Amino acid sequence: MNSGRSQSRLRSVASTLAVALTLALAAAAGCDSRQEPELPSVQEKMRDTHIYGQSKLRIGVATNEPLMGELRNGKHAGFDVEIAKYIAASLGYEGDQRLEFVPVATEERIPALQGGTVDLVVSSFSITEERKKVVSFAGPYFVTTQEVMVPTRLKGKISTIEDLRNPDYKICTSGGSTTEAELGSHQVKALVVKTVGDCVNGIRAGRYDAVSSDETILAGFLARHPKEFEIVDLPFGTSELLGIGVPIGDPALRDLVAFFLQKSYQQGRDEQASPWQTAYNQTLGPWLTAEKRQPQPLEVPKLVDFDDKAPAK
Repeated sequence: MNSGRSQSRLRSVASTLAVALTLALAAAAGCDSRQEPELPSVQEKMRDTHIYGQSKLRIGVATNEPLMGELRNGKHAGFDVEIAKYIAASLGYEGDQRLEFVPVATEERIPALQGGTVDLVVSSFSITEERKKVVSFAGPYFVTTQEVMVPTRLKGKISTIEDLRNPDYKICTSGGSTTEAELGSHQVKALVVKTVGDCVNGIRAGRYDAVSSDETILAGFLARHPKEFEIVDLPFGTSELLGIGVPIGDPALRDLVAFFLQKSYQQGRDEQASPWQTAYNQTLGPWLTAEKRQPQPLEVPKLVDFDDKAPAK
């Protein structure tokens, strides 16, 4: 009897152990299934973009915005151009043979992306909710404010938003810009032309009395005509987030551009010489009154970079 009860107890223990082992293995399998999926790589993401396999990358830039995007001695130059070169090189399109700059005016930026004339736009392109309905943005890569520039003959005479409403003054801005809408929200009637450069030329010719635009664009024209103008800091109360425009149907390309902007941002945070800081120091830096730092881009994906190392968690 005792021997039989012992054998029965052994069989019960063995059965319990087997069940416990089965449950443990199932739990382990469940844990494995809950592990984070492997991060996609930059190369994999690239294969999902519309530029994959293209021989050239086409980037829309301004050609008449000093310090930001201009043609200087037949070559494209400026802060936006340097940022565009960095993004292009990061995507594998480095050098004149692989990168094509396409001139775009302010009102041409969205149609150029929608029509496939360009693959990206880096041209003082402010991120707005309205624009995000028709194009995508990576960034921001710069935060600026709206300002007003007046000729020295009107120094002290235009110094408030109320002065801008004075019908005796002709205020100019570029069409399709966020500045046009901002002036309208303050009941300032503006004469709309194609580019800020047209406004500046009009002021010099006596047709207009002031021009309003982003401080970055105005700083460029002040650098070109330092004795003729001054920038007036008016309390518009808004900040402009400049982003890189991407076709709305190409989320993979947007993610890649955001990823490389973040890479530059992180280098700056680590006190390294980032591509952004180098571009800024060589262009805008000497002409802006307040020192700027690269803002952190939004909605950045986690990807495995070319060095095959996953981002730290």
